[in-house]
Amino acid sequence: MSDKVYVFDTTLRDGEQVPGCQLSTTEKIEIAKELETLGVDIIEAGFPISSPMDFNSVIEISKAVNDPVICALTRSVEKDIDFAADALKYAKRKRIHTGIGTSEYHIKYKFRSDQDKILERAIAATKYAKKFVEDVEFYCEDAGRTDNEYLARVVEAVIAAGATVVNIPDTTGYCLPEEYGAKIKYLKENVKGIDNAIISCHCHNDLGMATANTVSGVLNGARQVEVTINGIGERAGNTSLEEVAMILKTHNDIDLHTNVNSKHIYPLSLLVSKMMRMPVQPNKAVVGRNAFAHSSGIHQDGVIKFRENYEILDPEDVGIPQSSIILTARSGKAALKYHLDRLGYNLEESRVEEVYEAFLKMADNKKDVTDDDLIVLIEGKLPEGGLSLKSVQIMCGDSLVPSATVELEVNKEIKQASATGTGSIDAAFRAVDEILGEVMDMDEFLVQSMGNRTDDGKVHLRVKYQDQHYLGFGVHKDVNVASVKAYVDAINKINSIKNKASVKASA
Repeated sequence: MSDKVYVFDTTLRDGEQVPGCQLSTTEKIEIAKELETLGVDIIEAGFPISSPMDFNSVIEISKAVNDPVICALTRSVEKDIDFAADALKYAKRKRIHTGIGTSEYHIKYKFRSDQDKILERAIAATKYAKKFVEDVEFYCEDAGRTDNEYLARVVEAVIAAGATVVNIPDTTGYCLPEEYGAKIKYLKENVKGIDNAIISCHCHNDLGMATANTVSGVLNGARQVEVTINGIGERAGNTSLEEVAMILKTHNDIDLHTNVNSKHIYPLSLLVSKMMRMPVQPNKAVVGRNAFAHSSGIHQDGVIKFRENYEILDPEDVGIPQSSIILTARSGKAALKYHLDRLGYNLEESRVEEVYEAFLKMADNKKDVTDDDLIVLIEGKLPEGGLSLKSVQIMCGDSLVPSATVELEVNKEIKQASATGTGSIDAAFRAVDEILGEVMDMDEFLVQSMGNRTDDGKVHLRVKYQDQHYLGFGVHKDVNVASVKAYVDAINKINSIKNKASVKASA
C-alpha cells in the first residue's frame, strides 16, 4: 500500500458553499494558484452546471494551474457530466467527480427510489463520465449512514465501470471515528477490485469529528483526503487541510506523508479568510490567532526555556514567524522580562521585580498588556516624536481607481500624501509609506466588525521589520480609518525600538 496520501482540496467548491462567502472568478484563480504552491494534488474547482460563474471559473482555473488535477463536480446526470467535460477542456490533468446518495435516507426520501435503481444510475454515470476523461471519481453521498453491505456493492460496481477514485463521504458528520474507520476497512476487505481505485475520505464537522474521522479513514486504508483551508464548508464545515497535513507530518510513526509544503499554510489561511470575509476562530488548530499564543505564566516560562515544552508544532513549519507570549495577569516574570528585553530594556533583576509589581496591577485592569503599556511602565509616558493620524480621505467606486489622501503629524510637523492602490485601504497604506519614505512589509491583516454594520470595525495587523514582527491595532466607525490607525500603531512601535537602539548606540 502506498505511503502517499493525496490531498484533494475543495475550498473552491464545498468551501465556497458557506452563505455570504462566494468568490469571484479572479479570486478563485488567485487561491487556486496558491493551492498549487502549497502542493495539493487535486483542486475541485467547482460545480459547472450550477451557474455560469461556476462553469467559467472551472475553465479559467484550468488555464491558470499546471500541476494539480482539476476536478469538476456533477450529479449522476448526463447533462451535468456534459457541462463538466466542457468546462475541463483546458485542464492539463482533469477529473470528473460524479455520484449519488446511497443511504436509505437519500434513496427513500430524496430520490424516492430503491437500491437497485440507484445502483443502475451509479454505473451509468460512471460509464458516461469515462467517455470524457480517464480519471473518474465516484461519490456515495451520505456513505456515513449507508449500510456497509450495500455500500460495498455500489463501490464494487463503479470500480468495474471505470471509477479510479471512490469517495466515501460522511456527509452529515454523523460517524464516530472508530465507525468510519471500520467502514473503510470493510470496503478494503470486501470489495472485489478495490486495489484498482483510491479510497477517498470526505468528512463534515457537524459533531466536531471531521478531522478525526478522516485520519481514521486514512489509517484504515484510504489514500485521499478531501479537505478545505480553515475547515470551511457547508454547515459546520469540512475537514481542515492544515489539521490533516500537520497530523501526518507530526506523527512520524504513522509513516504516511502528503506533498503539502506546510510553510505556505498560514499565508493561505489568511488569504482565504480575507477573500471569503470569514474570520478564523482564535482557538482554531494550527492557524488560529491563539494556536501558538501563551498567556499562562507556567506555560510562558516553559516555552521561553524550551519551545517543545508546550508546542508540538514549530510555528515556522506552518508559516507563522514565531510563538506569541501574551502578557496578562497570569503572566510571570519570565514573560515580562522576555518582552522588556525585546523592547530594548535590559533591566537588573531587582528592577524587573519592581516593574513586575506595577505590571500586575496594570494587568488586573486590562485584558492584555501591550508594548505601549510596558513603555509607559518604564518611561512614565510614551516617547514623543511618534506618528499621529490627523485625517484620511478616500475615493473609490466601480469606475474609479481607488485613491487616498492621508495626513500625519510626524515629529510635530504635519505631512500629507496621496496615492492610488488596488483598493481603498491599500491606497491609504501607500500614502503613509510615501510620507515616511519607506515601505513596510505586512504579513497579517484582519478586520472584525463591531456590530451589524459592514463599514465599521476593529483592525489587527502585523508588520515585519528587520526580522521582527510588530502588531498594530485600530478601531473606528470607518474601517478605512481603523486600518490606517492600526498601520500607524505598528509603525510607532517600530520607531520606538529604533529610538532605543539609537540611544543605546550613542551611549
